[in-house]
Amino acid sequence: MMMTFAADWLNLLLRWAHLVVGIAWIGTSFYFIALDLALRKRDGMREGVYGTAWEVHGGGFYHVEKYTVAPSYLPQDLIWYKWEAYLTWVTGFALLVVQYYFNASSFLIDPSKVAMTPGEAVLISVFSLVAGWFIYDGLCRSPIGRNTPLLAVCLFALILGASYLFTQVFSGRGALIHVGAFIGTIMAVNVFGVIIPNQKKIVGSLLRGEAPDPKLGQMGKQRSVHNNYLTLPVLLMMVSNHYPMLTGHPHAWLLVALVLVIGGMVRHFLNRHEAGDPFARYWWTLPSAAAGLAVALVMTAPRDFSGAGTVADAEALKISQQHCVMCHAATPTHEGFTEAPKEVRLETVEDLRRYADQIMAQAVQSDAMPLGNETGMTDAERQTLGAWITQQK
Repeated sequence: MMMTFAADWLNLLLRWAHLVVGIAWIGTSFYFIALDLALRKRDGMREGVYGTAWEVHGGGFYHVEKYTVAPSYLPQDLIWYKWEAYLTWVTGFALLVVQYYFNASSFLIDPSKVAMTPGEAVLISVFSLVAGWFIYDGLCRSPIGRNTPLLAVCLFALILGASYLFTQVFSGRGALIHVGAFIGTIMAVNVFGVIIPNQKKIVGSLLRGEAPDPKLGQMGKQRSVHNNYLTLPVLLMMVSNHYPMLTGHPHAWLLVALVLVIGGMVRHFLNRHEAGDPFARYWWTLPSAAAGLAVALVMTAPRDFSGAGTVADAEALKISQQHCVMCHAATPTHEGFTEAPKEVRLETVEDLRRYADQIMAQAVQSDAMPLGNETGMTDAERQTLGAWITQQK
C-alpha cells in the first residue's frame, strides 16, 4: 500500500513539474517564432541588424533587434533559453518510466497484439526513441534537408511510420503516448544537440574575434521552426490517454496523421498571420484543418447497438465481475490500486447504470479498459455490454 501511495505522489509531482517546464518551453518557442515573423527592416538600423520589432506588454515598451548572424561583441549577461527544453524532456521521460515502464503489464503491453515481457517492451520503447532521432537528424543533414517541402513530407512519413509500429506493438494508451514521446524527443534533442551547440560555436567565434559561420544559425533556425510546428500535435498526443476514442481506435495511427495535419495547418495559419501576410496567401490552412477534423469525427463516431437484442441485467453484471471489479471495487484486488480509479465502482447493476456512459466509452466503443486487456475481454462481451447500456436509455 505504501509503495502505491509513494508512486502516486511521485507521478503527481512529476506531472506538475512536466506541466510547468513544458509551458515555459512552449511559451519561449512560440514567442521567438512570433518575434522572428514580426521583425521589420527600418530606417536607421545598425550595421548587421536583420530587423527590429516594437512591442508593448505589461505597461512597458520594448525595442528588439535581431542580427543577420551575430553582433560584433556580446555582453556578459547574455540570456540562454535551454533548460526549459531539457527539463521538459527529463520530466516527461521520468513520467514515462513511472507510469508505463514500472506498470508495463497494465499500461504498455497488450497481449492480444504482442505477447512480451515488460523488459522487452521497455527495450522497444527506448530503442524507438533513439532511432527516431537519428533518422530525423540524418534526413535534416542530407540533401533532403535543403528542400523544405520534401523534408516536411519525409518527417510526416517518419512520424506516421513510427505511429503505425507503436499501434501494432503496444496498448492503445501506450502507443499514442509513445508517439508523443517520439516527437518530444526529436524536439528536445534539437535544442540539446543542434540549436544550443551551434549557438555556443557562434559565441566562441565572436570571443575569438572571428566571423561566425552563418550556416550554424541557419541550421538552428530550421530545427527551431520544426519544433514550433510539432508542438500542437505533441500536446494532443500527451493528453490522448484521457480519450479512449483516440487510443482505443483500431486505426489510431491514421488519427495521428490527421492530428499532424490539423496541428500543422493551425500553426501555419497563426505563423503567417503573425508575419502580416495577406489572408489570401494562407486562407487554405483553415479548410484543410477543418477537413482533417471532419474525417477524425467520422472515424471516431460511436457504434450503434440498438439492434443487438435484449441483454439481462445479470449477464451485464457477470461481465463486469469478470473484467472490471478487480479494479473498480470498494476493495480492489488488483495490485496496482488501493481504491477504485476515479472512485468508479462497478459491483452492482445500479453501479453499471450510474457509470453507463463511461463504460460505453472505455470498454465498448474502445478497448481502453480493462487496462492492457489483462482479463482477456472479448469483442462479443463488449458488444453485449453495449447492447445492455443501449437498452437502459
